[in-house]
Amino acid sequence: MAKKYNLTDVLKKNFGFDTFKGDQEAVIKNLLDGKDAFVLMPTGGGKSLCYQLPSIIMEGTAIVISPLIALMKNQVDAIRNLNEEDGVAHFLNSSLTKQAIEEVKADVLSGKTKLLYVAPESLTKEENVEFLKSIKISFYAIDEAHCISEWGHDFRPEYRRIRPIINEIGKAPVIALTATATTKVRDDIKKNLGIQDAPDFKSSFNRPNLYYEVRPKTKNVDKDIIKFIKANPGKSGIIYCLSRKKVEELAEILQANEIPVKAYHAGMDSVVRSQTQDDFIMEKIDVIVATIAFGMGIDKPDVRYVIHYDIPKSLEGYYQETGRAGRDGGEGQCIAFYNSKDLQKLEKFLEGKPLAEQYIGRQLLRETTAYAESSVCRRKLLLHYFGENYEVENCGNCDNCRHPKKQVEAREMLETVLEAVIALKENFKAEYVIDVIMGKETSDVLSHKHEELECFGSGQGEDVKRWNAVIRQALIAGYIDKDVENYGLLMVTPEGHKFLNKPHSFKIVEDKDFEEETIVQAGSTFAVDPELYAMLKNLRKKLSKQLELPPYVIFQDPSLEAMATTYPITIDELQNIPGVGAGKAKRYGEEFCALIKRHCEENEIDRPEDFRVRTVANKSKLKVSIIQSIDRKVALDDLAISKGVEFDELLDEIESIVYSGTKLNIDYFLEEIMDEDNLIEIYQYFKNSDTDNIDKAMDELGGDYSEEEIRLVRVKFISEMAN
Repeated sequence: MAKKYNLTDVLKKNFGFDTFKGDQEAVIKNLLDGKDAFVLMPTGGGKSLCYQLPSIIMEGTAIVISPLIALMKNQVDAIRNLNEEDGVAHFLNSSLTKQAIEEVKADVLSGKTKLLYVAPESLTKEENVEFLKSIKISFYAIDEAHCISEWGHDFRPEYRRIRPIINEIGKAPVIALTATATTKVRDDIKKNLGIQDAPDFKSSFNRPNLYYEVRPKTKNVDKDIIKFIKANPGKSGIIYCLSRKKVEELAEILQANEIPVKAYHAGMDSVVRSQTQDDFIMEKIDVIVATIAFGMGIDKPDVRYVIHYDIPKSLEGYYQETGRAGRDGGEGQCIAFYNSKDLQKLEKFLEGKPLAEQYIGRQLLRETTAYAESSVCRRKLLLHYFGENYEVENCGNCDNCRHPKKQVEAREMLETVLEAVIALKENFKAEYVIDVIMGKETSDVLSHKHEELECFGSGQGEDVKRWNAVIRQALIAGYIDKDVENYGLLMVTPEGHKFLNKPHSFKIVEDKDFEEETIVQAGSTFAVDPELYAMLKNLRKKLSKQLELPPYVIFQDPSLEAMATTYPITIDELQNIPGVGAGKAKRYGEEFCALIKRHCEENEIDRPEDFRVRTVANKSKLKVSIIQSIDRKVALDDLAISKGVEFDELLDEIESIVYSGTKLNIDYFLEEIMDEDNLIEIYQYFKNSDTDNIDKAMDELGGDYSEEEIRLVRVKFISEMAN
């Protein structure tokens, strides 16, 4: 059948392209010959053409099973634009009226429709199954096929029912397509669809034009994002957040800072979502802040950056989302903000889910952690995850390759790891192997009697971070392998056995310490103007003596650092500094503003006025609500529940309020939960201390109090002494 057509002519006539990309032509010929296929093609590789072109040639209607209504609409519009006949493509889903559904069915029955997009939920409806039985089907295309697998990043249970429904409707070739799938996910997809014998068309996952970077996520993350966007004016970008609440908050902050942006998430009205997507494609707005509900199959080739506000739940999700940048082969910056606390929160969300789901979720999170913390070429790490070997030592287009860390010799450490994996009979995961090497007598280790092994405690001289780096880089080098099918157990490869027989140099780069970087960023070393920062600290010290207050009560270090970066010279400008509210600015601000103004005049400094981040009412709405609730003496634990936040998140908000200069009286709550003597002891500690650091307070107070108790008393102290 394929030989009857000159495919290049069909391509030119219907799609306007002169040549096929990668495996496109081979996939199309395979389908025209009536065979099943599995297509693994990165975002931007031209997956949709693999079923759009043959659908035009083949007799009957192609059924495209797709997970998102917005994606269907997008693709149907694109095909209609290329064809004289509007009825050439349709979609069938829950967004259509009864009359619209009848019109679609009429076009299909008349033979006009070559492509019919169907949501998996619509495919299972009895009336749709009966209708599809009555028509000639050319083939079935399952788009975003990773949704079939529980190991995929966007698993949908309804996708598991596709094969039985196909069997009921009628036999035709099946083509499964995805932009991201590990070997495990690929095997799962083929097995579930009953196409185990189908050929694999697998394109390289390497996107050379994409730049990958992971940055420490600090309290200044909103400001960092605003700076990045303003440094890339007029460019299209997507910012991904994990929660709908954060999507809306961040979009408001960006709007307040005059950035053309809209929010997008599944909880919004479908008309609003559709309009937002159209506005982005038509460049009425530059930026979309979204959950992962946005972007699947979006046809916008010139997205210039993708920012992950939160680190994703899996590397597959990360690859899929970053793949929306630079699809035209041009610039594509992929920036992810990482903090280990975010991953701990994601682990918490897994609790209460079925055990199998928890296990899969944790495995995927570990891979994400390894990627974020590693100092190895990010491209090499990503490609290795998808089973592709990247031979180049330095890709030159990721943060780790542009700023390489010094390599250290780890030959003996690798020998220790390999010997331990063998001694443990290749039956344990990386975390357990490290416990044994470091001599940790955990309940698991003792129950297996592995403390009796010769390798137990053989690596006590090194820390966990370095052992993790050795294992991760030994995996990439091919000395060990991970059995993903079986709980991620480590195994020694033939190359690993060769290494043990004849050891040679093995150099590693140490993992990044994001906790350290986060602390440094908040400290004095990150101030743009170190000289001014030192002067501000001296002024604070002088005031603290005059007022008999600890220095941090006046302004915290991060606030001084921000002053030495944006140079506020009026009380209004000072209120834009993190941790400085109206009360604090009025109480202490005049001398600081005068000092900054004098310093700018003497040194002829141009102040970066456009980089002052404006806060938004949405955040203050929550703060106002908290202040009002505390005025009404609402118990703080009840307040957290009513606001739908964790208690420590509520404490973060309360601390932000009092550190900004607003007085709060939480005595009613403290009296209920704490002994008076204990309260006085903690209060006196802060009065005499030169720091408000909680970890230091917990050390000094001898572990007699919980972190929450210390934080609550600190709120009382700051409120009474500073505000």
